[in-house]
Amino acid sequence: MKKEIIFQQVVEVGCGLDVYKDVIVASVRKNSKDVITKEFSSFTSSLTELRDWCKQEGVTHIAMESTGIYWKPVFNVLEDDSFEIILVNARHVKNIPGHKTDKKDSSWLSKLLLSGLLKGSFIPPVDIRELRDLVRYKKKKTQVVSAEKNRMIKILEDCNIKLSSVVSDVQGVSATKIVDAITEGETDLNKLLSFVHGKVKTDKDVIQKALEGKVTDHHRFMLQMARESINVNENLISKLDQQIDKASQAYSVEIDLLQTIDGIGKDSAIAIISEIGVDMSQFPNEHHLASWSGVSPGNNESGGKKKFKNNPRKQISSNNLDRKRMGCHS
Repeated sequence: MKKEIIFQQVVEVGCGLDVYKDVIVASVRKNSKDVITKEFSSFTSSLTELRDWCKQEGVTHIAMESTGIYWKPVFNVLEDDSFEIILVNARHVKNIPGHKTDKKDSSWLSKLLLSGLLKGSFIPPVDIRELRDLVRYKKKKTQVVSAEKNRMIKILEDCNIKLSSVVSDVQGVSATKIVDAITEGETDLNKLLSFVHGKVKTDKDVIQKALEGKVTDHHRFMLQMARESINVNENLISKLDQQIDKASQAYSVEIDLLQTIDGIGKDSAIAIISEIGVDMSQFPNEHHLASWSGVSPGNNESGGKKKFKNNPRKQISSNNLDRKRMGCHS
């Protein structure tokens, strides 16, 4: 027997948006039956027309699904004091009975919106979103630097230079100076040994044997390319650090408080704030926050017990912990 939804209107005028790359379909609804639908392009001028049209129709709430990155520019244009914007998880819309799971459109969203059946995802304020962009970009650049340093070690291995076998940190001061010297064409083993720091425990005779290899012009060229890439990205990281410091100044108190937790330094504190913000009222409890952050392990439920996927033997009562995943959008 097909389930039907009994709609009880809680929003006076709502608008549902079906967002695509080049087209936005908008449906304004004042009751469960009458709906006005229009199409707009994704250009800023057209999105401005959408905003003005919604104001003209008396829209107070707007709902749209999180479709990749395409919802972001729409949200940025519509985000003002005139509307309450709800970004919904597609799974939440599908799971509401009385509607086909493969049909997602603006009219259906507007109907659910009017009935108060949509739960919005957490969207941090503008300054937190900007800080998040900076922190995530810095992480990407740091990964690039690490990858290029590993590439240099692989190139040296191809030359049969076993640097990683004789120093504990191939990205340390001694190893970096040796690699730079080899890149610039240095072949004198005694000169290369002079870069070895006194704290290196490996015997110098062993290090000398490890540095004996066959380095070709091709190897030096590849090492030089990797070194240039590292220099460029380290310069970008330095600029990002300066901008991150400016963007996080307003949260200096929260950053200091987070650093009182064991294992949390300044960079980690800024990263935490950039992801979850500072307004914890967005999360009903700590379990929702853990789930939203992706640190709550997945589990299966059977016979009233929740079983963790990473440890089937460990079980907890199903009524002790609500691990329903909240919508996660950046």
